[in-house]
Amino acid sequence: MSATLVAKDLAGGHGHRTLFEGLDLTVAPGDVVGVVGANGAGKTTLLRILAGDLEPHGGTVSTAPSDAFVGWLPQEHERVPGETVAAYVARRTGATGATTAMEAAAEALGTDRPGADDEYAAAFDRWMASGAADLDERIAPMLADLGLDVGADALMTSLSGGQAARAALAALLLSRFDVVLLDEPTNDLDLAGLERLEAFVHGLRGGVVLVSHDREFLARCVTRIVELDLAQHQVTVYDGGYDSFLEERAVARRHAREAYEEFADKKADLVARARTQREWSSQGVRNAMRKSPDNDKIRRRAQSESSEKQAQKVRQMESRIARLEEVEEPRKEWVLQFSIGAAPRSSAVVATLNQATLRRGDFTFGPASLQVDARDRIGITGPNGAGKTTLLNLLLGRTAPDGGSASLGASVAIGEIDQARTGLAEDATLGAAMEAALPDTSPADVRTLLAKFGLKADQVASLVGRLSPGERTRAALALLQGRGVNLLVLDEPTNHLDLPAIEQLEEALASYDGALLLVSHDRRLLDNVSVDRRWRVEAGTVTEE
Repeated sequence: MSATLVAKDLAGGHGHRTLFEGLDLTVAPGDVVGVVGANGAGKTTLLRILAGDLEPHGGTVSTAPSDAFVGWLPQEHERVPGETVAAYVARRTGATGATTAMEAAAEALGTDRPGADDEYAAAFDRWMASGAADLDERIAPMLADLGLDVGADALMTSLSGGQAARAALAALLLSRFDVVLLDEPTNDLDLAGLERLEAFVHGLRGGVVLVSHDREFLARCVTRIVELDLAQHQVTVYDGGYDSFLEERAVARRHAREAYEEFADKKADLVARARTQREWSSQGVRNAMRKSPDNDKIRRRAQSESSEKQAQKVRQMESRIARLEEVEEPRKEWVLQFSIGAAPRSSAVVATLNQATLRRGDFTFGPASLQVDARDRIGITGPNGAGKTTLLNLLLGRTAPDGGSASLGASVAIGEIDQARTGLAEDATLGAAMEAALPDTSPADVRTLLAKFGLKADQVASLVGRLSPGERTRAALALLQGRGVNLLVLDEPTNHLDLPAIEQLEEALASYDGALLLVSHDRRLLDNVSVDRRWRVEAGTVTEE
């Protein structure tokens, strides 16, 4: 079904706090709208409102036709205990909800309730539109096509992060929504998955609204950008792709700054001139009173008239100031200032593998013979499940090889961001976990460090396990800054980071001079970060490109 989604004067937020307002947006068939903004600006809130999952603070959301099937796929791949892959896919595609509604409507057919026939007809149409009728038959071929070598009856809780990402991609590819709302769909996808996702988005006949921090994905897919600017409290819709948005926004920001500076300079000049005129007027009156004899009425009158003229000029200047059209100063957006703490140099050889092998069920890694030297900068790529995390575990000494050997050099200070962001104790508050990880840093300095990464009192008092993925990632970055490292290991570091933070990470990596192991599927990050060597991991084999 061809459907159009329309938002008029839309406002949204949390509780009494409004994050954005005044958004007018029409998503027609074929439109791909990218939503960008700093973490906390309201991107997910906007998707939830468009999906009907959250009430707006103001404005309206409608679809034409009114029964259009709007599908929202949240950022988190929720793993419900006991839920199979098939059940997960059915839930994410909306088939489960449509089936439940149809069964309830069918039960009502046997009653005398007015309108039961119409309710059942509508529920049946929605069930058919969801693709529930043949979903079971379509799941297994899709899983095989995506290289997910688990059955549809496998439990979601048993899957790795990469496998869960493929299951989420399978749900998306199997969905039959009229309008698709995607929240960070690129997270945890490898390059093959990204290509499938891009092809899917390009092939959709319906409209798409997506939130993503993957700059290359945005550049390849979107036809319009909605920017939620929390600092300026503005919502702006830009026509054109992502790269043209960057250029247009840069020009708009420069013009806004120039307009304010011109206004501020003109106002300051008028105020200074008014002050001078006021001083001259006051001085003239004082001189007239002090120097003029009482009987010299002519001179006194002349000086008084001169003072009145000066006062009139003051009033004219003040009137000009009042008539100036006020230009609001552009507020500076909070920007993460990030650097990586340096530790004393390690030994010349940081880590080695010598014919190392590792077996896990049907999967075999190696044999691999590799060496990481001090200040080596190595980019690591490869499909999900190929053995990249296994490689890191062997190099860092967390896993002993079944064959061959692995060794870690002397005085190696490791700083790591892993995919699961498990660097801090899950059952402790963020403040306590950071204090335990930085024993030489005072509690006050720990909180100051966290505040620099946008983590305030509420997050500091929250359990680490309850933090959002973005908050956990910023906490991991804060930990890197708080303690010195000479071996930096980053496994998909841009997942859940907003665009300004990704740019700050790239700048920090440019000035970091220790050894670096960077695992990423972020194509622009790999292009922007300078590396000396590239390792390709595929089916347990490591090759140098």
